[in-house]
Amino acid sequence: MVHAYILIQTEVGKAAAVASTIAGISGVTKAEDVTGPYDVIVRAEASSVDELGRLVVARVQSVDGITRTLTCPVVNL
Repeated sequence: MVHAYILIQTEVGKAAAVASTIAGISGVTKAEDVTGPYDVIVRAEASSVDELGRLVVARVQSVDGITRTLTCPVVNL
């Protein structure tokens, strides 16, 4: 299983709606509004890196109000 954090920037005033919508996407385990350079941080999981990529590109990035994402896969050192 691959886990990742997805850092999201949104249009002004859209963070709550974006987090709420993303929380309902299969593979997303948590979506929270935050302050700072990013507006929403998402914890996601997938069976492979390719599946994670499809989750981000096809499902997360298609949510209205998102301007930018940064995906940070979790590594076990």
